[in-house]
Amino acid sequence: MAVVEQSAPRWDLAPFFPSPQSQEYEQEFSEFVRDIETLSALHNEYSVRRRESAGIDADFVSAYEPITAAWNALRDRQRLLSAYIGCLTTTDARDDAAKSRLSQLDERSVALDKLYTCYVAWVGTSDIEALAAQSTVARDHEYQLWKMKQQAAHQMTEAEEELATELRTAGLTGWSHLHGNMSALLEVQVALPSGEQTLPMSSVRALANHPDRAVRKAGYEAELSAWDAVSIPFAAALNSIKGFQQTVRRRRSYGDDVEPTLLSNGISRAALDAMQQTCAESFPDFRRYMAAKSRLLGLERLAWFDLTAPVGASVKRYSWQEAEEFILTNFRRYSERLASFAARAFDGSWIDAEPRIGKRGGAYCTGFIPGTSRIMMNFDGSFNSVSTLAHELGHAYHNFNLKDRTALQRGTPSTLAETASIFCETLAFEAATDQARPEERLALLDTVLERNLAVVVDIHSRFLLEQTVFFRRSERELTVPELNAAMVDAQRQTYGPNVHPLHAFMWAVKGHYYGPTFYNYPYTFGLLFGLGLYARYLEDPSAFQRQYDDLLSCTGMEDAVTLCRRFGFDIERQEFWRSSLDIIRAQIAEFQRLVA
Repeated sequence: MAVVEQSAPRWDLAPFFPSPQSQEYEQEFSEFVRDIETLSALHNEYSVRRRESAGIDADFVSAYEPITAAWNALRDRQRLLSAYIGCLTTTDARDDAAKSRLSQLDERSVALDKLYTCYVAWVGTSDIEALAAQSTVARDHEYQLWKMKQQAAHQMTEAEEELATELRTAGLTGWSHLHGNMSALLEVQVALPSGEQTLPMSSVRALANHPDRAVRKAGYEAELSAWDAVSIPFAAALNSIKGFQQTVRRRRSYGDDVEPTLLSNGISRAALDAMQQTCAESFPDFRRYMAAKSRLLGLERLAWFDLTAPVGASVKRYSWQEAEEFILTNFRRYSERLASFAARAFDGSWIDAEPRIGKRGGAYCTGFIPGTSRIMMNFDGSFNSVSTLAHELGHAYHNFNLKDRTALQRGTPSTLAETASIFCETLAFEAATDQARPEERLALLDTVLERNLAVVVDIHSRFLLEQTVFFRRSERELTVPELNAAMVDAQRQTYGPNVHPLHAFMWAVKGHYYGPTFYNYPYTFGLLFGLGLYARYLEDPSAFQRQYDDLLSCTGMEDAVTLCRRFGFDIERQEFWRSSLDIIRAQIAEFQRLVA
């Protein structure tokens, strides 16, 4: 098992609030509630709801501008409160005070969301071209106007939208909290070769990276047993969430379960289809990688617990201090601005990196106030952890470049949210391989190919699984054995015959199934788009740097198709996706050469 660096930091949330029970938090929350009431009064005064006539006059403009300003201010306040409470609940599932505040915030956010539905209907049923012509504020939010027009076209009646919003807490959010809290609190008995141990689930999953196959297998078997023990409530949660989402989708007259995600992710159907088809074309390439890795490990084929097994010469283990130095040195090779930003994050205690019971697995970055973020991760001293750190700092840098936008303008779709994170992760990988000996290079290539395998192949299996669940959930709830069978079938379609046994409980592992609909394919988009940007950077570093920060600041101002065209990419054609996957194919070819 990897030795956890004991000096891995915890973040400092005190600059925002001393505690969720503090007077400062209570005051901020009370002001949030008052602002909702004030906005509600404005809505009533100006009849903010679906309009019978789309005409725009001076009276409408004089109402639109202060209401939009109020919305921007309220979203900023909501972001601060939700980010703070989210940081507490994801790092300590036993923090009852934070969970109580989260429930309180969720209830108030329902009222705000009902108002926002009316705001979308009010703006979306107006002549948005005429509005933009008469209002500077509207022109500044032109993309948001366009999105509201599309959303308004699919809204239910006002009463139905209100009911759906009110039921969301019980029919969606509560089930999601159940999954997240139970996952974070799972303690697993693992029969390791050295003796039985009780470990948090995040540590058990980390055993998949252990060099001893017996340890990896023990972790895998213990993990499956632990997920099986909670599979019934998790199946209930998944069935309830997907049933709720599907019912609302039908009432909003979308053609299928993917369609509503296209607008929220800023992507066209043509772009999604082109990406998915091109990814499927690449599966034989990934199978060559897995076959080479199995030969290197002396196996006929990989088991699931071999997918992230280390190969090659031992790659350096990093202390937290060494990880910081590596990031700063190699970010500085790209730009002083990026390195200075990372130093600010380190010095300001923005990062919670210590693994512990009650803390959720994985990693994320969340924005608090414009330009300021916090990062959660589980640092284990591996290069993969350093890469994750670079990835999440990329998200924080993206937030930093959005700081001068309004709250509505900062609404970056998930497809573009990975732009800076993948770019920064690639900077870290390229720097590490440049400094590596051939044996170490093999190990580093394996690390990045493991990531690519997860984002291109495994995420495609998650997409297929979610499609299956939606299709079958339209008739009835799925049982645990049916969910297991559907998961294995999706994995067989993507991984092929190279992996056995598979992971039947991956539907229970991934929190993405328990949140937004199809919260999977944006990660594939982000990886491939990020690789494409990095290739463009290598072609002309100076020209790229002049445009890059502006690109990041505009990710909430345009859809993905339009923004990509600014960089000369047509994401509705398979050629773009093939060019990005060619970078991965080259990595696979080099891996095969080094294995041979």
